[in-house]
Amino acid sequence: MASPVFTSGNVAVVTGAAMGIGLAASKHFAALGMKVCMVDVDGQELATAVGQMPDASAAQSFVVDVSDQAAMNALRDTVLEQFGQVDFLFNNAVTRAGGGVWDDIEAWRKSMEVNYWGPIHGVRAFAPAMMDRGAPAMIINTGSKQGITNPPGNTAYNVTKAALKHYTEGLQHELRNTEGCRVSAHLLVPGWTTTGKNTHQMGAWLPDQVIDFMIAALERGDFYIICPDGEVTTEMDRERIHWAAGDIAENRPPLSRWHPDFKGIFEKQSS
Repeated sequence: MASPVFTSGNVAVVTGAAMGIGLAASKHFAALGMKVCMVDVDGQELATAVGQMPDASAAQSFVVDVSDQAAMNALRDTVLEQFGQVDFLFNNAVTRAGGGVWDDIEAWRKSMEVNYWGPIHGVRAFAPAMMDRGAPAMIINTGSKQGITNPPGNTAYNVTKAALKHYTEGLQHELRNTEGCRVSAHLLVPGWTTTGKNTHQMGAWLPDQVIDFMIAALERGDFYIICPDGEVTTEMDRERIHWAAGDIAENRPPLSRWHPDFKGIFEKQSS
């Protein structure tokens, strides 16, 4: 049964809406007859995205930096003044800035400000009004498998997404234990997806596939929405997540999937 959140005339706020998963979500919600507030920091790309919407009248664009709480509060005031409600908040804006342990500290700060604080700013701006309204509503934060299994490489990005996972878990716990609250929180964890202006590669999912998977999971009431892709199956994801948790439970070295003493064991186990 379709969730009442996805009802024609309801309002969705989507950050990172200029391209990729955010744009695909905006198109999907508009096709359902919802009013879509498309938010992005890049005004030029956002204008291009709005021009790609099947019905331009269904979308309003807002150039906002999600790392700025005051700017997000101002966005909330504008959206509520224009539409009177928000039924779906999609905190999807992201940056890949960051790098390894010894890389530029300012890039680390930017990564944390956008990927971690951005969703918190969105929640703090919009959630109180969504809760007070007393109607079914959803908050979705876009996480990452890198925030769960922590592969070597962009440690800063992994840290932000790990922090966002824990925050979103805590948020859902708070919401479900608030009397009368009909707002739920969910964590979207995409797989390998062609986003931005990247060339689509065989094996990657397209953003539309992620959104279709997300909507089906939300209809089921799932909290963790962990997407497969053309190369990684749901079972493979389970094995990787279990192994990562096992580093603690079994007292293995951290990131043992990539440790020479354990890499072969993992590969044999998961083959």
